[in-house]
Amino acid sequence: MSVPANPPIYHITHVDNLASIIAGGFLLSDAVMIARGGPQAAIGMSSIKQRRFKLPVHTQPGTFVGEYVPFYFCLRSVMLYLIFRGDHPELGYKGGQGPVVTLEADLQATVAWATHSGAKWAFSLSNAGANYAEFRSSLAQLGEVKWDAVAARDFRPETVKEGKQAEFLLHERFPWSLITGVGAASLATRDRAGAIITSGSHRPPANVRPDWYY
Repeated sequence: MSVPANPPIYHITHVDNLASIIAGGFLLSDAVMIARGGPQAAIGMSSIKQRRFKLPVHTQPGTFVGEYVPFYFCLRSVMLYLIFRGDHPELGYKGGQGPVVTLEADLQATVAWATHSGAKWAFSLSNAGANYAEFRSSLAQLGEVKWDAVAARDFRPETVKEGKQAEFLLHERFPWSLITGVGAASLATRDRAGAIITSGSHRPPANVRPDWYY
């Protein structure tokens, strides 16, 4: 599969976190959030987050994965599936995918902002939280991402599962102004997200997107 002409990127978070994101103007990395007391509603695995603080991003010397705001190239990520199932022993969050919103952004616009702002960025070819992850820091290398795995809905084969977890990483903060859309699994979550979004000057559309969920 060839590189999409203008690939979007996606970040999942609990709808309860939207108000603080909008008020502050940025999504923040785990490292920054922990320094500030942590997110209002955490949906990830704490063991994985702790490991990411120790894993270097080799293309950006002196930085670590946990210092970056992570986005996926895919929808219906492996992490979202674990949240949907809710039975993983290391997953503390048990609220399911219902309150989870998916934030969409444009990769090219994000890299342009990072270049203008002097912000570090990279992308991984697989799960950035794994010891064997490979990183790249040039859009010319996007062809190394396994786009067929990114697009796959069945990620049971291990090679597909790894490729599907490729991540785009932006150092420390990701502007809310770069979010182009918000997806929700239900009308209730869409309405709640939409009401929160009206509190800010940047108001990306919020829609029910069942195809983005399990």
